[in-house]
Amino acid sequence: MPMPVKAAPSIAGFDAIAMEVFANRLLSITETMAINMMRSSFSAQIKERRDFSVGLFDGQGRLVAQGTHIPVHLGSLMGVVEALLARYPRAEIRPGDAFISNDPYAAGGTHLPDIAIATPVFHGEELIAFVVNIGHHTDVGGAVPGSVSPTARSIFEEGLRIPAMRVSRQGEVDEDLLNLIALNSRLPEERLLDLRVQVATNERGCDAALELVRRMGVDGFKARIRDLLAYTKRRLDLRIAGLAEGPPSRFTAWLDDDGLPDGEMVPLCAAVSVENGKLVIDFAGSGPEARGAINIAPNALRATAYYCVKALLDPELMANSGMMDSIVLRAPEGSIVNPRSPAPVGSRTIACQRLAGAIFGAFQPLVDPATRIASAYDVLPSFSVSGHRPENGSFYICGETVGGGGGARCDGDGMDGIHVHVTNSLNLPTEALENEFPLHVEEYAFVQDSAGCGRWRGGMGIARTVRALHDRTNLEARSDRHKAGAPGAEGGLTGGKGRVTRNPGTGRQQALPSKIAQLLVDAGETIRIATPGGGGFGDPAQRPAALIATDLLNEIMTEDHARAGYGDALVDAALALLRDGRRRSAA
Repeated sequence: MPMPVKAAPSIAGFDAIAMEVFANRLLSITETMAINMMRSSFSAQIKERRDFSVGLFDGQGRLVAQGTHIPVHLGSLMGVVEALLARYPRAEIRPGDAFISNDPYAAGGTHLPDIAIATPVFHGEELIAFVVNIGHHTDVGGAVPGSVSPTARSIFEEGLRIPAMRVSRQGEVDEDLLNLIALNSRLPEERLLDLRVQVATNERGCDAALELVRRMGVDGFKARIRDLLAYTKRRLDLRIAGLAEGPPSRFTAWLDDDGLPDGEMVPLCAAVSVENGKLVIDFAGSGPEARGAINIAPNALRATAYYCVKALLDPELMANSGMMDSIVLRAPEGSIVNPRSPAPVGSRTIACQRLAGAIFGAFQPLVDPATRIASAYDVLPSFSVSGHRPENGSFYICGETVGGGGGARCDGDGMDGIHVHVTNSLNLPTEALENEFPLHVEEYAFVQDSAGCGRWRGGMGIARTVRALHDRTNLEARSDRHKAGAPGAEGGLTGGKGRVTRNPGTGRQQALPSKIAQLLVDAGETIRIATPGGGGFGDPAQRPAALIATDLLNEIMTEDHARAGYGDALVDAALALLRDGRRRSAA
């Protein structure tokens, strides 16, 4: 949602063309790293769903470039570099070293399955950069397969905690450490292979970074980084200057519960204001530290907020440390947005998505009216299915996140079946799922009647139904918006709610809660996850009958749903258009 901005002020010695070329060279390095990691990895999480990210930092630990992957991973990328620099004096960091971490409290992670590898880049004896990657590992131990349980009561139930520590020394991988990590996973071979790929990916990144330094010289490399960070900061400062100072703009989003089925709805509050030229986002009023695993660790909060600012004020802004000095975050300690160790955080993305929706809502009065939008489904519905393969007894874990409905825009319908906000992973293709795991996909479709009505309708949610092919198949599921759908804007109506159903359409049909841990199902049973739709934008009475007719024709909504949202007169007019179109086609 770009906003008008003045020309950037001049910077002494600044070469705009050289800076732009340099920025794209950095992105080329990160994208090449990403391609290597995706093609070489063994787990479906990385090679199919692309649940990983890469980044490049300078020698001072400042983020310079992030690959175009998962926004919430920005937190872990920054965290591992900050943690290793805090733990190791620079004189003890040597060529050939690589460092590993995942812990949200001790090492700047966001949840334990996201393991980060950081590798220093040396030019001679000078530390000039770090290349970093992060991969979501299918299992790192803990109470449940997949290591993500929404009902966990502490981080100790969520898997192996890794502080910032060496995984390679002078080019030699620490086999003992890799074996320790693998032994704490239900899929040890997969852990060993994916971690080796992460180490090797960084080695390729180091080579590419050094080639760039050799072409530019060390001084030129450092100068271009200074220019890039300064340019990013000044560009964001101008965006912030275009916002009016005044009372904070506020918005509250609501979670269904605090991660446990008996929990009350939990507020996530965001207030946006400009103070002394800085953008302040205050989360006071957000709920207390959650009992379940939906707390947002500090670096997950940072990543969520930075993503929102970039998306709303300047989508083309590079994600680097230059934008961070101008943003102030205030989060009450001991709250869901700033938990104390050892509060569980494994399902943090549920809350991060909803918090992003709250920040978006708070920004709406501040941004150009021509860029406003209704709330999206703002959650990351996911499931993990695990068990022993009937043919050989080996253990498997199949994890998947499911898209939902985007919020309607001020000038168009919301997008159907997409990921929003801080997640950007792909779906797990049906063919890959059925080929790699003893499961069968019965349904993969949009959810009829899930789009919020309005002058512009919200996007549709997704339904995915999976059939178990062996007894004692274990299910973990994490979702939200089962109690209240995505709010509309400017008179638009609420989007449809999420649902999880066991054995839908049978005599054994059972409605399940939004958060499930260790539910055993037998061969032939099915689980259906239906994700929420997006909110509508504008008065539903202003939607043209022709668009309603198209929605009915394409089975986006039923006639009953349309009548409830748009009224009888508009729906009758839409049906008349359909009948007239059929008569003309027949003629």
